[in-house]
Amino acid sequence: MAIRRFIFLSVFLVFLTAGAESRGEDLQSRVIRHQFKNGLTLLMVERHTSPTISFNITYKAGSVNEQTGITGIAHLYEHMAFKGTQTIGTKNYKLEKPLLDEMEKVFIKIKAERALGDKGEPAKIKKLEEALGTLEQKEEAFVVPNEIGEIYQRNGAAGFNASTGKDLTQYVVSLPSNRLPLWIALESDRMTRPVLREFYKEKQVVLEERRLRYENLPSGKLYEALLRTAFWVHPYGLPGIGWTQDVQSLTRTQTEVFFKTYYGINNIVIVIVGDIHPDQVIREMEKSFGKIPSTPLPPPVSFVEPPQDGERRVHIDFDANPMVYIAYHRPAIDHPDSLIFDMIDSLLSDGRTSRLYKHLVTEKQIAQTVSTDPDTPGSRYPNLFLISGAPRAPHTLAELEKGIDEEINRLKKEPVPPHEFQKLLNQFDGSLIRSLQSNSGLAGQLAYYEAITGDWKYLLEFRGKMEKIKPEDVMRVAEKYFNDKNKIVADLSRPEPSGKGAKSNETP
Repeated sequence: MAIRRFIFLSVFLVFLTAGAESRGEDLQSRVIRHQFKNGLTLLMVERHTSPTISFNITYKAGSVNEQTGITGIAHLYEHMAFKGTQTIGTKNYKLEKPLLDEMEKVFIKIKAERALGDKGEPAKIKKLEEALGTLEQKEEAFVVPNEIGEIYQRNGAAGFNASTGKDLTQYVVSLPSNRLPLWIALESDRMTRPVLREFYKEKQVVLEERRLRYENLPSGKLYEALLRTAFWVHPYGLPGIGWTQDVQSLTRTQTEVFFKTYYGINNIVIVIVGDIHPDQVIREMEKSFGKIPSTPLPPPVSFVEPPQDGERRVHIDFDANPMVYIAYHRPAIDHPDSLIFDMIDSLLSDGRTSRLYKHLVTEKQIAQTVSTDPDTPGSRYPNLFLISGAPRAPHTLAELEKGIDEEINRLKKEPVPPHEFQKLLNQFDGSLIRSLQSNSGLAGQLAYYEAITGDWKYLLEFRGKMEKIKPEDVMRVAEKYFNDKNKIVADLSRPEPSGKGAKSNETP
């Protein structure tokens, strides 16, 4: 998002309030980088404004590292990472482990029988499922639910959470500064001795999440359709939450293999911001994190999406108000044009005075909502510039799309006036002053750019490059990428009753 991309000025101002010098370069001297011998990257920022510390563990892996057959595995592992270890979350792991192993054997038999389709034996599957249920009941006797979360809560934690994206997976928490040893103990244990307990029960939780967020939510259903239509080869087109059949068939063994492949200590960035003494942090972390053996780095994603050879459209019938997603393929974050897409994003939809909002929502009242996202669904690889909107009745999807196209074509033909450029920069500056006042926010941004670009100092380039963007740069990028050959349209509307004729929201 634009806010994420232009966060650097607020970082400067946060440091000003903490007594730093008024030069942007001061951030570079305040971010301390330490590389452990096993390949773990640690970034630290010492800020004694409050007796708290924010921690961010970012794995350079996400759902982009999946393929059909194991979709949803990264997200499922995120759920499992809260289930505990060999010492946490269990009353007796020695007695629990045989049950876990037996459950895996039974489920693999169920999976094999289901794979036979019509040739499978329903009675055999039912018997195996009953056996699995019995084993799960026995396992419950050993499980201590949410013990990691409760330990953190008793010790004053805030913001204990995780998220799985296309490019990255993050685990975050903030603690009182005297709880640094606790965080080190818990998180190094989660990295080295995770136990995927309650695995098959948790898969049902994920499947219910999928039903709520994608199958029964119109925006989620349309979003999946958009990605499937836009990406025919690259895994950006696969659902991060996973296909239902894939999640149903995932085994604990497959998930453990994924963890060992992508969650190696040398594929991690850890950022710690707050009331710390960096030398002490390094010494304490060396005793645990520093002792974890490195593993072979996972292979990079080798799939390359071929150039699109014509406009693509997909329509979804759904009992909901109409909405549309319009997307254009664009290059990855490391491309020179990347920042120009961020400028266009803000120009089109940042605030009530932005072009799309002003013309389609306020003036013409064609749209009920309209927004943009410069890098969907990720940014490490070539992705999409996304425009989304919902028409205001009685206006149609066709009218809304036409209005959006008019604003896109305006970018190609009319140079952005200097006063509008300056307004955008002022908006960036004003919103960014307010956007990052927390240790956790700073930690998240440093972790993101270190993991995505390989160097958090990518942040330092933003403001200077933004001021160098010229009107002709915006026109060039709009002309190059925002064309029908590169366009994907996904729309959704209620199905017309039979015999009623053409749809009133039919797109052109």
